[in-house]
Amino acid sequence: MRIGIVAGEASGDLLGSSLIKALRTYHPELEFVGIAGPRMQRYGAHSWYPMEKLAVRGYIEVLKSYREILGIRNKLIQRFVTDPPDVFIGIDAPDFNLALEAALKKKGIPTIHYVGPSIWAWRGERIKKIAAAVSKVLTLFPFESPIYEKAGVPVSYVGHPLADAIPEILDRDAAREQIRLSHACPIIALLPGSRQTELDYHADLFIETAREIHRVLPNAHFVVPLVSRETRTQFETALYRKADLQLPITVLFGHAQLAITAADIALVASGTATLETALLKCPMVITYRMSNLTYRLMKRQGYLPYVGLPNILAGEFLVPELLQDDATPKNLARALLNILNHERVRTNIISRFAEIHHSLKMDNDARVAEAILPFLGKGRVRATGEFADRGIAANARAR
Repeated sequence: MRIGIVAGEASGDLLGSSLIKALRTYHPELEFVGIAGPRMQRYGAHSWYPMEKLAVRGYIEVLKSYREILGIRNKLIQRFVTDPPDVFIGIDAPDFNLALEAALKKKGIPTIHYVGPSIWAWRGERIKKIAAAVSKVLTLFPFESPIYEKAGVPVSYVGHPLADAIPEILDRDAAREQIRLSHACPIIALLPGSRQTELDYHADLFIETAREIHRVLPNAHFVVPLVSRETRTQFETALYRKADLQLPITVLFGHAQLAITAADIALVASGTATLETALLKCPMVITYRMSNLTYRLMKRQGYLPYVGLPNILAGEFLVPELLQDDATPKNLARALLNILNHERVRTNIISRFAEIHHSLKMDNDARVAEAILPFLGKGRVRATGEFADRGIAANARAR
């Protein structure tokens, strides 16, 4: 059996790797083809195009790559229509995947969209486009399913795999030992984003923020996990360009969870990394910069006062958000130091993060498999052993 699959960025690659692992528990022979990142490829997925081609965020930024991205999508449609998979799964990347899913669904190919587009936050009119494009939506957050149900879109809430994978109790001392950082000094994680376009806006900003903090806390150490050679090169080039080699910064290739676990606080570019940081119980400041035109367009279409996932899930400004013009090195440094220096604030944030973690821990592997298996033409496939027991437990919690 064959599954078409497209992930457009690092967070989708993480979800896709978990999905592949879950489905192969039932069907080891499954073949996954399309666009996959390094995690998915480690589990055997075949990528016809580099995932980085889709990892572009913002209206203006996408326009620069529009022809290439459109060409990739058209070629995918042609390949999947010529040799249809049993089911197609688009992981997030709604602007790319929904049009692809609509074309395949018209040809009779079942389509699943994994990660419900954030119609609750902005562009709610997309619900009609989603309904026409998908056979089912899999949502990560509990408040999303009723929105899709009301619109008549088949939906399953599957929880978030990060909530299952990340322990609820963490050992910060062990993490510091593993990356050889002092137990005594304050450690600040810098997560400027997974896309090269994000580093274009964030590399200098994060370095300048580190410099501001270092002036106040000369014993602070900064750790920067980066997901690819390209983003690591971008960040290191910015360090050379700004002559900030004297800053105490450790740049890691991957190991984001280790860096966040070791840190006392983090500066995080808005996106899935903010959720990962919350699940790792690390207080944070959320920031983001993009082109001014893109920011104005997106802000005009937004429904919520906050953009960071921890604040959306908490229903309040649990952690600071400093975006666009407010995202200056001085503002970011001040916000980080304010949290770092107030133990009561830090304790409250960590406690609320623990509550969010518990709410998202739903045995994602079992629930994803249960939602997708009927589309493989086998109906409900009986699982054996531990995986089946976990699925039964997840269903009981859901009811």
